[in-house]
Amino acid sequence: MPPAEKLNSAEKVKSQSVTAINIFILLIMRNRMKSINVLLIFKKEIMYKPIIYRIAKDFEIIFNVLEAKILPKLEGRIILELRGTDDQLETTISYFREEGVEVQILADMIKRDENRCVHCGACTAVCRVDALVINRSTMEVEFHPDKCVACGLCRQACPVNAMSGTAIDREI
Repeated sequence: MPPAEKLNSAEKVKSQSVTAINIFILLIMRNRMKSINVLLIFKKEIMYKPIIYRIAKDFEIIFNVLEAKILPKLEGRIILELRGTDDQLETTISYFREEGVEVQILADMIKRDENRCVHCGACTAVCRVDALVINRSTMEVEFHPDKCVACGLCRQACPVNAMSGTAIDREI
């Protein structure tokens, strides 16, 4: 094998090793990462500041905008899925509060009364984020509050009022 081909082979092996190490590090980080849904309320005094931009740039948080309502010159409400380590999430939420943003963790806003629920599945038809799903092996409705965006549609759909709490726009 000519020396140039040997060098190219060595570079390929090195490149593949670096890629494998990066993938391994990403897998470790992904296992340590956690996801939470939050409602952020921006009062008119701060709603035009680049606050969300900084969470990706300065705190390395991965975020997804799930819903947003902007009332110009009044307030902005944004539901974000935040993904990061516990430390990153804690730092980010502290940063939001320091900037004057009201933060509500959505997993805490909607509750299900297990004694009332008859597992009819009506709520699963309106849940757009799969926080309420039917377990096909047990045929029971499972509630995953960590996925919930507190839209309140489950409360309206439930015939036995098993769902309660505060939706993002109103008490339910």
